[in-house]
Parts: sequence; C-alpha cells; structure tokens
Amino acid sequence: MMDAVPEPDRIRLLIVDDEPPARERLRHLLADLREVAIVGEAANGNEAVELCERLAPDVVLLDIRMPGMDGIEAARHLTAFDEPPAVIFTTAYDEHALEAFEAQAVGYLLKPVRREKLVRAVRHAARVASPQLLRLAEQSQLGRRRGQLCVRIGHRVTMIPVEDVLCFAAGQKYVTVRHRGGEGLIEESLRALAAEFAPDFVRIHRNSLVAVRHVTAVERNAEGHYLVRIAGCDEPLPVSRRHAAQALRQLRGGH
Repeated sequence: MMDAVPEPDRIRLLIVDDEPPARERLRHLLADLREVAIVGEAANGNEAVELCERLAPDVVLLDIRMPGMDGIEAARHLTAFDEPPAVIFTTAYDEHALEAFEAQAVGYLLKPVRREKLVRAVRHAARVASPQLLRLAEQSQLGRRRGQLCVRIGHRVTMIPVEDVLCFAAGQKYVTVRHRGGEGLIEESLRALAAEFAPDFVRIHRNSLVAVRHVTAVERNAEGHYLVRIAGCDEPLPVSRRHAAQALRQLRGGH
C-alpha cells in the first residue's frame, strides 16, 4: 500500500499493525499533518522489514503484538540497516514498556493513541540525527531470542531462519552468516550472538560460532588439533586450544 512520492523535506513514515482499523486510525490522526508523508503500511514484522528496506522511511510506527514476527523482533532487525529508521512502538499492553525502552525506541504510545502524543512522538523522532540513531541501534538490547536474522546479501537485506544458520564467522568489520542457502553479512559481535543463541550455538574459536544441530563430526588431526565438520560446509572448522575444552564438552553433549 503506497502513497504518492513525498516531498523531500517531509517525514517519511511507515505504519505497522496487524489490525486494519488500527492502521486506519493512525492514518486518520496524521492526515492533516503536512510535514508527514505516509509511504506505506505493513501488517506484520516481516512486511515491515521488507518495506523499510525498499521505502527507507524516517519513522516507523510499530505495533508490538502481531502474529509471526512481533514488533520487538522487527525492531531488532531494523537495527541492521545502514541508516535505521526511528522506531515508535504502539501497543495496548503497557507491560511491554520496559522492553520498548530497552530497544532504544524513540517513542512509546499506548493504545488508543492520542493525536497530540502521536504528533509529539513523530516530530521528536524526526529531530533525532542519523548518527544518534546508529548509536542507539548499536546499543539495542532486547533481551529476547530471535527466530530470524536480518542478513545483508549484496545490496539487499533478507530474512534467514536461525535454524538454517550453519555457523557465524567473524571478519574485521562484519560477521559472515553461513546458512543452507549461501551466506551473507551482519554487523553484530560473536559475543552477543553466542549469548543470545546459547546453547544451540557453540564458540569453537575467537572467530567462529557453530550450530550444534548442523555439526556432523568432531575430529582430531595428526597435529592433535580438533576440527569440527558441519553439514553443507566443504572444509572443517578449527577449534582453538582456548575454546577446546568447553566446546568439546558442549558439542559432545549435544550428540
């Protein structure tokens, strides 16, 4: 659902809510606000991430409780963007307020949304400079485990189910995500990934994190070094001496 191309100086806004009446209400509340251009609507988290990649909104009004990928997880994925949009959560459940603020949302609106609070939140979000948004994105800690990862492949972003990830390999700036369909890049630390996805992923090296479910064998070469073989990967991955004891304990416990 698309509007006409907005004027360059207007705030580009995306509405995300699984209930059509809720989306219509937000659209109505913003209808006479000339500084805002509604560039699209989404009914769930997956659609929100896809539309944000395509439409590059400045601000996203993001419902928290939605079927499938909820708003909290969608917000986490948006932080992977080079220029993440400002997030304003909308929800009828105020127990989510803490999670929203932990996600570094610019705003938090309780339903039924009041126009004056909505306008204030949108204007505030638009005043947040891009570098600040990036810092907020980097500091984002949502405290919940994702079911999918937002992975950059070339110039596009795609969603990869975590269960399809074979391993994570850290480079100088990015982490390569090797999965059943190929590989892509994310800007997250292995430490954060290990904390989020343990015990299903195990650190075998300072540069490597492997999915226990995809490990087919643990071997020892002639020099006495351990290697991990993963389904779908031609070359085995080395286990560092530092991580060997803990990694072997976890991997052998999973088989």
